[in-house]
Amino acid sequence: MTFTWNSGVIGRAWRKRAGKGLSMDLRREVREELRLLRERAPEITGVLACTIDGMLVTTDLTGNTEQIAALTSAVLSMSRRMAELTRSGDLEEALVSGLGGHTACYAAGPQLVLTVTAGPRANLGLLRIEGRKTAGKIAALVQRETDKQ
Repeated sequence: MTFTWNSGVIGRAWRKRAGKGLSMDLRREVREELRLLRERAPEITGVLACTIDGMLVTTDLTGNTEQIAALTSAVLSMSRRMAELTRSGDLEEALVSGLGGHTACYAAGPQLVLTVTAGPRANLGLLRIEGRKTAGKIAALVQRETDKQ
């Protein structure tokens, strides 16, 4: 499993737009949390962390990761709105299930989003528990970094 993170031209552009980007130390810590998530739940086939505006932070997914990050942001935003309109309470997760597997998105604090993919026979209970736990840990990492600044 190989993780990548966006520190190139798009990363620099995001930092300009967002004011302050995510430090390399924070990116490494997020990447480590994703690695630990994969260890705890071997049914997971991929993970991605991005900002709430869809900029990739780190992932072990292959393919169109920038597009997946952008869609992750959109899914989170629409799901929050749906929960609000239907009076379902605070959004815990957004789950998309298809014939080929599942994709779950979790808010990881006010700045980041976690996306987890799993195969069609994955234990969704385990996916949900571990996804929420990891999202909480990532949110705490970001909060700690924010408190330092």
